[in-house]
Amino acid sequence: MGLQEPEIEMPPGPVKPYQVKSPLLRECMAEFIGTMVLIMFGDGVVAQVVLSEGAKGEYININLCWGLGVLFGIHVSGGVSGAHINPAVTTTLALFGRFEWRKVIPYIIAQILGAFVAAFLVWAVYCPMFSTIDPNKDSTQGVFATYPYSSDVPVGTCFLTEVVGSALLLGGIFAIGDELNKPASPYSQPGAVALLVVAIGMAFGMNSGYAINPARDFGPRLFSLCAGWDHVFTMRDHYFWVPIIGPLLGGAIGGGVYIGLVEHHHPRDYKHPLDN
Repeated sequence: MGLQEPEIEMPPGPVKPYQVKSPLLRECMAEFIGTMVLIMFGDGVVAQVVLSEGAKGEYININLCWGLGVLFGIHVSGGVSGAHINPAVTTTLALFGRFEWRKVIPYIIAQILGAFVAAFLVWAVYCPMFSTIDPNKDSTQGVFATYPYSSDVPVGTCFLTEVVGSALLLGGIFAIGDELNKPASPYSQPGAVALLVVAIGMAFGMNSGYAINPARDFGPRLFSLCAGWDHVFTMRDHYFWVPIIGPLLGGAIGGGVYIGLVEHHHPRDYKHPLDN
């Protein structure tokens, strides 16, 4: 997720005849697989909890497994692409000059494709249970994408929840990677981001399902439409835009707040205690 890499010189590996020559394509491949890993763990745990009707897990399992999905998604792709695995991360980094704009669209496409394929794999694994529990495909669409908790939660409240959760995510990521602000070591940064996601889910997950990642929602939502779930883009007043726009806006706010209130105000002569 755009975090610092350990400063270790690795010997160059042997050149493979099938190695992709384009650096951007290599990065997009990493984003694809990293996002796929994230969503397989995330949608997978939701499927297990929902289809077992709570017998094989509870809400805490969902929070923890989404965090683990982030952890392993970062480890899978971080060395090649920086492990954004989230369009809100990609666009926020570009907005503040920390990522090239020309790479934004390719990264986002790769992330959405990875999420789509992951949703397909989760569906394939649990297909018999989907057929048994929800043969008409009218009650399990929430396995793949996020929706309001109930009709008592207005769409506007869900939008605010996504903005707040995503602001916490990006502000936290900027803080974790800030070398002048008691940062996590490069080796522990993936775990710190994973715990951040778990905390967001535990604190702000009820209203909207805490997408905080447009690819995490749009890719699986598109798959669920292709797989036969109806109205996934139209239910609740076309709710699908909330987990897209909310995280993009929230990420920009969170990154901007951290930069404006913390990063720009480090003392010029600051030296981290660990450097002494």
